[in-house]
Amino acid sequence: MPFRTSITPLVRALSERGYEEPTPVQDSVLEEGTAMRDLLVSAQTGSGKTIAYGLAIAGTLLGEEERFSEAGAPMALIVAPTRELAIQVTAELSWLYAHAGAEIVTCVGGMDPRAERRKLDRGAHIVVGTPGRLRDHLERNALKIGALQALVLDEADEMLNLGFREDLEFLLEATPSERRTLLFSATLPKTIMAMAKRYQRNAMRIEVARGTTGHVDIEYRAIRMAPNEVEHAIVNVLREAESPSAIVFCNTRESVRHLSSGLLERGFSVVTLSGELGQAERNQAMQALRDGRARVCVATDVAARGLDLPSLNLVIHAELPSDAETLQHRSGRTGRAGRKGVSALLVPISRRRKAERLLAEANISAVWSGAPSAETIRRLDEERLLSDPLLTEPASEEDLAAAKRLLETRSPEDLAAALARIYRSRLPAPEDVFDPGFGPDLKVAKEREFAGRERKGEPGERGAGREQVRGGPVVWFHMDVGRRNNADPKWILPLICRRGKITRAEIGAIKIYDRETKFEIAESVAKKFASAAEVSDGDDITISVADGAGGDAPPRGKFGGGKPGGSGPKGGKPFAGGKPGFDGPRPKKPFQRKGGRPDGAAASAPSGAPRDKPRKPRRPQD
Repeated sequence: MPFRTSITPLVRALSERGYEEPTPVQDSVLEEGTAMRDLLVSAQTGSGKTIAYGLAIAGTLLGEEERFSEAGAPMALIVAPTRELAIQVTAELSWLYAHAGAEIVTCVGGMDPRAERRKLDRGAHIVVGTPGRLRDHLERNALKIGALQALVLDEADEMLNLGFREDLEFLLEATPSERRTLLFSATLPKTIMAMAKRYQRNAMRIEVARGTTGHVDIEYRAIRMAPNEVEHAIVNVLREAESPSAIVFCNTRESVRHLSSGLLERGFSVVTLSGELGQAERNQAMQALRDGRARVCVATDVAARGLDLPSLNLVIHAELPSDAETLQHRSGRTGRAGRKGVSALLVPISRRRKAERLLAEANISAVWSGAPSAETIRRLDEERLLSDPLLTEPASEEDLAAAKRLLETRSPEDLAAALARIYRSRLPAPEDVFDPGFGPDLKVAKEREFAGRERKGEPGERGAGREQVRGGPVVWFHMDVGRRNNADPKWILPLICRRGKITRAEIGAIKIYDRETKFEIAESVAKKFASAAEVSDGDDITISVADGAGGDAPPRGKFGGGKPGGSGPKGGKPFAGGKPGFDGPRPKKPFQRKGGRPDGAAASAPSGAPRDKPRKPRRPQD
């Protein structure tokens, strides 16, 4: 379906940019009956709203003419919540109105107000700005709005969220009452509806339907990972995608600084965007992304709106956003205007529930998986090497002569190996990561099976949501915490995975006693586990091989074999419940009784005896 506008300069600009069909929101604002009316439009981010209102106000500004007359007082005012979005709007409208001769001036915080005033004095057809800076120019009489014909509020809900209500109402009160007002918002809360009712005249409401699974052009992935492997997971996701440009979102400026330093050290070309940067620095970062000098942008949510890069195919949430709306706005930086993109959420074990809640609230179906492995990335690198321009471009005579000389002294295999080394040296090395193995796909069947067992009064062998691997040899390990130290499967299982750098599938039976816990580890990874688990990560828990410990731990056995409580240490209570995969409360350290041994070393209580309550340490006497 072609664009409904009949204004030749705009049709020409759209054609030159490769716009063949309008997006739903663009088509909606150009339907019959919308001309010259106030519009209240709700559409999701990345749907082409900027071009939509650029086309919608064209008839109001140009009328029957194809070019603007000499610039004077502005005819249209576009208000955006952030500097980045205002600059992006200026860039979009500049090419859309290029053949119509439009003069567009941007007024945003962080830029020199005197330079903006000089531009306004020279005249403008359209002014784009942020609420605070536009109000400042109005109060100083630098911005004259007597001839204003159209006012557009872009991302109105975000402007209210950022506290610009007073500035917006000032602008709406100051502009001519006969103006045309177009209000664009991703959502339509009561505050937006109240503002529309007060400041718009018989507004036509347009609500563009959202996809049933969020943005239809974005593939959502939930990446399982260990808490201490965030940076490694980011490296591998970036390396697997090899996107021309990608953005990694963090929640704080400190996280942005730390992560960008780590990626730079690994060889990525990185820029940063956060609130502490000045406008000139932000502009330089954006330009580096646009011209390819940088491929990765590490940013806070300041870049969640207004950032539009045609080559941005990947968004990574290094830290989960605070709410579903922020998730969608972050993800909306890719998959824009019909282009495909990927949004990857990094989900450590302790954040699984939050990730599931965010995805459910945003009505998004994500594919759960572990981070790409180093082996997978190396295999992709081999395939990419074969299609690299080094091999596909025609060789010159000079190249062929050099190749002939090299073949006289080196074998083809040596030269191919050297080429592979050179190719790999240009790329950041992939990291070894492991998959903790949690997620909706894995847990549903196991939780149902476990719930069925519980109803029948059967013991739960290894807990809900975990895969069992049976039949292989195991090694028993010992942990110096038990029921008296609040030992619980909720935090013991992820602790074992984290400390030993293994997966859940490599853990067998877990038996919790009053003062200790013993568990099986597959023999194939036992040596690696023992080495890694020796190093405490701040939990003050000692993990060691249980062979011969007290004479009651079976040194070897079958992985997951035997009935719970039947094989293994005597009297041990099997791992019989809980929802593994969540970090629970940190265990309490055993306290030292005066003149005796610590609680964790005390003799086992008789079977059926009531549990002793931990005694509180005595307060020192004054």
